[in-house]
Amino acid sequence: MRQGEGEAISTVEQAIDLISVVKEIHGLNSQELNKLLRDSENFTILFVTEQGLDVKIDVEKLAGFLPLHLIAVLVSSDRDEALLRYLLCGIRILHSLCELAPRHTKLEQILLDDVKVSEQLIDLVFYVLIVLNDYRQDIHDSGPVPVLLSALVACSFYLLTGCISSQWQDLALVMVAHPKVDMFMDVACRAIHLVVRFLQNKLSVQHIEICVKSSSTTESMVNYLCQQCEASLQFLQLLCQQKPFRERILKNKELCGKGGILFLAQSILKLHAPDFAESSAIVAALSRLKAKVLSILLHLCEAESISYLDEVASSPASLDLAKSVAFEVLELLKTGLSKNPKHLSASSDRTYPMGLLQLNAMRLADIFSDDSNFRSYITVYFTEILSAIFSLSHGDFLSMWCSADLPVREEDATLYYEVFAAAGWALDSVSSLDLSNTSNLEFTFIPNSNMSQASYVHQRTSLFVKIIANLHCFVPNICEEQERNLFLHKFLGCLRMDPSKLLLSYAFITGPQKASAVQRNLRSLLSHAESLIPTFLNEDDLQLLRVFFDQLQSLMNPSEFEENRVQDDRSLGGCSSPLLRREPPNLNNRNGNLKEEMSENSAFQEEHFYVRNSHMDQADGVTRRDMMDDKDKSITPSGLKEIDRDVQNVETSGSDTSSTKGKNAVDKLAECHRENADVREDEKVETVQTEEKHRRKRKRTIMNDEQVTIMERALLDEPEMQRNTALIQSWADKLSHHGSEVTCSQLRNWLNNRKARLARLSKDARPPPEPDNAFAGKQGGPQQGHSLRAPDSPGQETTPSNTRGTRSMSRMNTSENSVAPEFVDYGAAEFVQCKPGQFIVLVDGRGQEIGKGKVHQVQGKWWGKSLEESGACVVDVVDLKADRWVKLPYPSESTGTSFEDAEKKLGVMRVMWDSNKIFMLRPQ
Repeated sequence: MRQGEGEAISTVEQAIDLISVVKEIHGLNSQELNKLLRDSENFTILFVTEQGLDVKIDVEKLAGFLPLHLIAVLVSSDRDEALLRYLLCGIRILHSLCELAPRHTKLEQILLDDVKVSEQLIDLVFYVLIVLNDYRQDIHDSGPVPVLLSALVACSFYLLTGCISSQWQDLALVMVAHPKVDMFMDVACRAIHLVVRFLQNKLSVQHIEICVKSSSTTESMVNYLCQQCEASLQFLQLLCQQKPFRERILKNKELCGKGGILFLAQSILKLHAPDFAESSAIVAALSRLKAKVLSILLHLCEAESISYLDEVASSPASLDLAKSVAFEVLELLKTGLSKNPKHLSASSDRTYPMGLLQLNAMRLADIFSDDSNFRSYITVYFTEILSAIFSLSHGDFLSMWCSADLPVREEDATLYYEVFAAAGWALDSVSSLDLSNTSNLEFTFIPNSNMSQASYVHQRTSLFVKIIANLHCFVPNICEEQERNLFLHKFLGCLRMDPSKLLLSYAFITGPQKASAVQRNLRSLLSHAESLIPTFLNEDDLQLLRVFFDQLQSLMNPSEFEENRVQDDRSLGGCSSPLLRREPPNLNNRNGNLKEEMSENSAFQEEHFYVRNSHMDQADGVTRRDMMDDKDKSITPSGLKEIDRDVQNVETSGSDTSSTKGKNAVDKLAECHRENADVREDEKVETVQTEEKHRRKRKRTIMNDEQVTIMERALLDEPEMQRNTALIQSWADKLSHHGSEVTCSQLRNWLNNRKARLARLSKDARPPPEPDNAFAGKQGGPQQGHSLRAPDSPGQETTPSNTRGTRSMSRMNTSENSVAPEFVDYGAAEFVQCKPGQFIVLVDGRGQEIGKGKVHQVQGKWWGKSLEESGACVVDVVDLKADRWVKLPYPSESTGTSFEDAEKKLGVMRVMWDSNKIFMLRPQ
């Protein structure tokens, strides 16, 4: 014992050392300790032991000595059950004291303000995790070690929230600043993995224990291990949500480069408990465990600074491990999608949140399928379930993928972990010979998500579309040649398989009608997907789905569908494709002349294959939209409205980790240099390196509608924000509190894209060129809705826009024989001052068309709001393109918060709209 420790304790009848005190008072919770302190003098409590002895304890000295004492015991003791039990008692006391600290100045000064004691507490947690890794040989122990160790890992983690900060942002900063942070990450991950293996072993041998013990006892033990495992994994998950900690993990070679995180994920995803299928608590706990580890993988995959998938692909061993994890993710999806939600809602009594397991799995499948290292793997192992989904009866398909409602939706929640209760249950259970007398431990769950039912369903459908788009995409310089049309061939072959073996409790269409049923389902998905743009889906993904549908329709032969005829082609993962009448076309050859490829003699004129690259956007004065307009009318299936076949790259507000949108590295660097002259040199170099490393990935929209609205209002005061790096960083931090994390470089990209997009919208609305224009003779007449400039013309961004507003205008006069549209372009080169009675088109912050209408009021006040000060006017919407429930930029109780609400309150769809998002139109 250290000199002075004896002074911390005095007794009436006999001297009791610190070890005895720990064993005696660990059962006092913070409320009981607080009561004793209130009744005490000089911060010394009077405590009566189980033996009836009166003991006086100086709590101030106890708090100061206990962390170092536990470290000393940890270093000097044998690795046995007794050590685990004692450490758990000590950490239980420390956590109770930390809970009391805010209410007692002396404790706060010692445990929270004293740097030396704080460092000892952090070191204690580090050393505990290191020592616990020595218990790997006890993995098959059926005694008390698994319970004590599982509790000790979780309690040690949450001691950090008590002694450092309960705010995860602050805790992450402290941990990253610690000199031993890499060691902590490594041993923490290993400790959680050890707990998972204890749980795995208990699940695998539990059927043997049932013969000896009561099933309720075994279930209580398994449920407790699940809780401790979830609490520990949740600690790591919440830290990974913080950018500093996440980026430090990405630099950890053991966890990322050598697959430490992947090993943990694989173990958790392999957890199964068939013998506890009737236990809703255990089933839900395992589901939440898997959802949380998928969440960790998602945070790492979506990080900006370092590509996690590139790190794991750096060695064959880690790449194989990553593919095995991807396989487990796909198996989860197959299991989840195979169950009819209607039947689940009728037969399941779900009292526990299950976590966002299916949604997170679909997010990961989207990421994997968009990476060249995994695309073929996903194609081989997931196409079968995709083909089965499209083989559903139309009613089942609509309710599953084209509805705003599901009978059962996933619910995410955070486990509110109580250290005192968790440690107490473990200590009581190992002291009792009969666990049947020990009550079950129940923790509270705090709902995580305020996601509406409609939002959940729309996200699910959008991910479904994105996966198909990713698998169908072929980029010549990145994808392997054998990947060309692989998904299409695989899908066609799998359509011949019996889908009832994959999807349970569903109705299917078979026989000759199957081809038309599949096409009908795809047509419905296309129509529904249009309504998800831009909130949940990009035009880029929708266009790829269109192309997939066109090719599939042209290659399907209804006569080939015969009952019970299944062929096996091992080279395509078990699905042959005798349905092909001809090979799908190849428009990916960029070395040939584009006009020759699209000539009247071309065999590919009726079909096309989407290539995600803008090198072929314009050639010889002809844009890709020009070539698609006439051709697409001939291949549009019956029942579909005419669709604009704009196969340009979508321009999103996405991250700088994506493709360079058709520009080479030199062009991209030059543009960044011109537009961001005040950016630090190291930021520029990092951006170029990141873009080069992530060139295989596509851009995603990274800001939600609320964040876009915030930025639009901020730009009214700071229209040149993109030139001020400090201001961009400030707004990026603010935006991160209103949705997903937005980085400085992402926000700068969004600002630059917005500026270019608005410039294009103004230019697209200009009057058509005169008939003697050089291009007019070449094109057979003036063209509207798209630019005829060369890609490198001044003032034009080389990447074309795919926004709905621009595309809607470009379709207005595409046919000489069509009925005259209600509105045509007026030709406003800039934003024009609105006048009452003018016909206008409304766009959102992304430049995408919201609807058409007529100006109602431009001056004065509108329900208390000054139109001049707000830079807005009041309009009557007569042709709404967006969803009726979309939130308005100026919501109020009087005028409504959505388009639908406004119509109900005012009788007409009269809304207040920003003037800089209005384009002038005139009636024809």
